[in-house]
Amino acid sequence: MNIQFAPTDLPLSRRLQTASVLQWVFSFLGLAPSCIVLFFVLMFTRFWLISVLYACWWFIDWETPSKGGNRVHFLSNLRVWDYMRDYFPVKLVKTADLDPRQNYILGFHPHGILVAGAFTNFCTYATGFRKLFPGLDSFLLMLPLWFRAPFFRDYIMMAGLIPSDKESASYLLRRQGGGNAVVIAVGGAPEALDAHPGAFTILLANKKGFIKLAMEHGAHLVPVFSFGENELFDQVENPRGTWIRLIQDKLQSIMGISLPLFHARGIFQYSYGIMPYRKPINTVVGRPIRVEKNEKPTVEELDALHQLYTEELSQLFEEHKGKYGVPEDQHLSFV
Repeated sequence: MNIQFAPTDLPLSRRLQTASVLQWVFSFLGLAPSCIVLFFVLMFTRFWLISVLYACWWFIDWETPSKGGNRVHFLSNLRVWDYMRDYFPVKLVKTADLDPRQNYILGFHPHGILVAGAFTNFCTYATGFRKLFPGLDSFLLMLPLWFRAPFFRDYIMMAGLIPSDKESASYLLRRQGGGNAVVIAVGGAPEALDAHPGAFTILLANKKGFIKLAMEHGAHLVPVFSFGENELFDQVENPRGTWIRLIQDKLQSIMGISLPLFHARGIFQYSYGIMPYRKPINTVVGRPIRVEKNEKPTVEELDALHQLYTEELSQLFEEHKGKYGVPEDQHLSFV
């Protein structure tokens, strides 16, 4: 395999962009297990008191993730996220105003491999979410599994991440006065297995939990499509029905996380590695769908709102795909 090395005369800004994305990739793929190992290793050293004190804090703070987390605005506004934004680059596109007196569920599509667009747009302030939608605070849902990792749980909560369970989302959506935008990668971990370049497969046909949640709290629904999300990594071909996909689906059902076999570029070379490609991400926030509060919706009411949401997402994609290099004959595939 021919290896294409990065030029040695790259400007400092490019190197800082690469460094910022490297720390983000490590945070997603390696920081959680590293924190778990550190917690137990400290128990057998003279620094054992750190783990003991943290365990006490963990017990006291156990319910914080399900009660809005503990966001630190200063950290979300660090310069490092500007470099990460510019690496791809990432852009947040507004199509309509969102009334800050309301609460919202933003359905993010597609999941991609590492949800880079969702993190950059809704966990950092680098793309201007607070300026585009004044009065709204965004919270990105993440697998509850990661909130069981010592130290790591505190790190992700500071970025505005909360567990992807009903209790955590409901806590924010029932807040009086509005101003909360709960961001859900609707396809979840299974959709990462379909995140191939040029693919527009959306896991939505049987995803109605977020629709019911919106109706129970009267939270307006907002479809969000992130153009370029699936272009950041190559993935080993895994069509449905193949042995590799059957293994991936089985492991996902057991562990709760998907294991896409992905690769892209390296740090100092462009041929192979787990650093994402420098491909633009354009995250388009659609028009809000007004939802009336209905604590006990019927199946028919759920299906009707789900169909409306699907149509709005499809329309959002069709209206903007031409601006971002998607062929005219390409449409979303709902499964």
